[in-house]
Amino acid sequence: MSVILFSAAAAAAASAGMEPVITVTAGREQELSSAADALTVLDDRRIKALNLPQVSDLLRLMPGVSVNVQGPQGSLTQIRIRGAEANHTLTFVDGIEINDPASGNETRFETLSADNAARVELLRGAQSALWGAEALGGVIAVTTPLPTQGIRAEARGEYGSHDSRRGSALLSAGNDKGGVSLDGAWLKTDGIDTLGRGGERDGHENLSLGAKAVVRPAPDGELGLVGRYIRSDTEFDGYNAFFLRDQTDEASRIKTRALRGWATYGTGQDAPWTFTAHGTLVDSANRNRDGATPLNRTDGQRVRIGGQATHRFALGDSNHRLTVAVEDEFERLKASDSQYFGATDQRRTRETVSLVAEWQGQFGDAIDLGAAVRHDDSNRFGSATTLKADAAWKLGHGLTIHGGYGEGFAQPTFFDLYGFFPGSFVGNPDLKAERGWNAEAGIGWTNGTIGIDVTAFTARLKDEIVDVFDPFTFLSSTANATGKSRRRGIETTLEARPAEWLRLSASYSYIDADEQKVAGTPLVREIRRPKHSAALSADAAFDRFSAGLGLSYVGARGDTDFDVSPAADVRLDPYFLASLNLAYKLTDVVEIYLRGANLADERYQDAVGYATEGRTVFGGVRVRFGD
Repeated sequence: MSVILFSAAAAAAASAGMEPVITVTAGREQELSSAADALTVLDDRRIKALNLPQVSDLLRLMPGVSVNVQGPQGSLTQIRIRGAEANHTLTFVDGIEINDPASGNETRFETLSADNAARVELLRGAQSALWGAEALGGVIAVTTPLPTQGIRAEARGEYGSHDSRRGSALLSAGNDKGGVSLDGAWLKTDGIDTLGRGGERDGHENLSLGAKAVVRPAPDGELGLVGRYIRSDTEFDGYNAFFLRDQTDEASRIKTRALRGWATYGTGQDAPWTFTAHGTLVDSANRNRDGATPLNRTDGQRVRIGGQATHRFALGDSNHRLTVAVEDEFERLKASDSQYFGATDQRRTRETVSLVAEWQGQFGDAIDLGAAVRHDDSNRFGSATTLKADAAWKLGHGLTIHGGYGEGFAQPTFFDLYGFFPGSFVGNPDLKAERGWNAEAGIGWTNGTIGIDVTAFTARLKDEIVDVFDPFTFLSSTANATGKSRRRGIETTLEARPAEWLRLSASYSYIDADEQKVAGTPLVREIRRPKHSAALSADAAFDRFSAGLGLSYVGARGDTDFDVSPAADVRLDPYFLASLNLAYKLTDVVEIYLRGANLADERYQDAVGYATEGRTVFGGVRVRFGD
């Protein structure tokens, strides 16, 4: 749902018994009814009705998002928000920044299961003033259920096309004094030939395990601990000796281990003071092999500790909230190879210290304002100061106008700074961080059951990190572009609840994204970003029947084919994806379902040369006990 549809969101949440209308993204919380950002939320009911296996499948149904999958399930998956780059998205899972420090700080979306997710938030636009590096295009937050709402147990088993098997389980027990939850999800498929040439199938297996514990020793205190483990094994077709895509026996294994702990004093929205201390550890490992022969491996680690204090106070008829925070982040990369006899081995570290200040004010029932400033000081790329401001004005009769301005930055990756193949790609330790800004304005209307919002945005990006090639030394490296890239567009959303048992969401996005690597040269259309995209999702529940529908349209976009010399620009055709999940409760505990994906059997490509799955059908059973 769009955050601008204030009363519609609140009414739907109350009548459906959903979670409170609060968005909590990495500790900075805000009531949806007072937010002015372009925020879309998928709640537990919609997620369960759609029954889609991966978070990226859900993101396809949100406005302003381009999803690119380089092949079948398990292949490299990149998310671009409002035309930004793939490394300009910051992702949290249960408050843990899950961007992979061993893979250029991109999120490995191909490993993120949607099973057991209770909420998915998409915050569009530059957000670095609150969340720092990589939040240049937007922020994604995935949360699992809180273990404080009684005893609950769920399990699922599924089988379908391409010999695919899927299972998940959730066990939660607790009350308002605390609780513990355990969750797990597993998926395995024989897959298809990545190149679509009828060769051997490239399989995929993914395992995700999580645990969450919350203790509330006093009415105004809370201690929490969250842990997550992800392991993903994927077969794929790589490149032959002539640097062309070909049938190979290559495979990769990705492991992610993450832990987050926090302590809070002053819980509740009415507490005058709230103090929170937190710490996060993310450890990732990537292994690549060709058959039984190891090729290379990267290991990354991120340690973040911090604290924040929030003061809530009233001045006359206005309510205010002031938050200050400090964070210290340490990252480490270890890269090793067998293929080049250790020539690409690296050991790198960096540290960033951040200070944040945020103010939010509500003036009566009509005006909501917000502002934030953040300063990040890194020992590898210097410092960055980012700003953010937004406002919403409720005009009455369901009308609201809103607008905002935000700045963002993305730090150079370890490979950008220091290279990867010393004999050909050497890196550039003098790189600056990529920087950009986003401005938006829109208008929304709701009557409680129907809501419409139209938002226009414009964005600029400077100092973009690009690859460069020296024809004299035949070495590749990186540099900051001297030109400025431009992104602009319109997002239109519709939320409707025509009946108690039916909810609908629809969106259309127009995004014009152009890059300029050299100042003074013409702007060039960015690849893999459609100008036109649209989505429709719905959930319905009537008696013992329930259903979830997902429709998405992806317009034509460009790509680059490197299998020809010189590399050629190509056009990727538009496509339409349809998914449908139908479920029937045999008893109050047992439910059976039938799920179909790509029902129109579209033969599409998100990246040139990589095939995707056609129509697939799956059947399964779900069991649920408790609240």
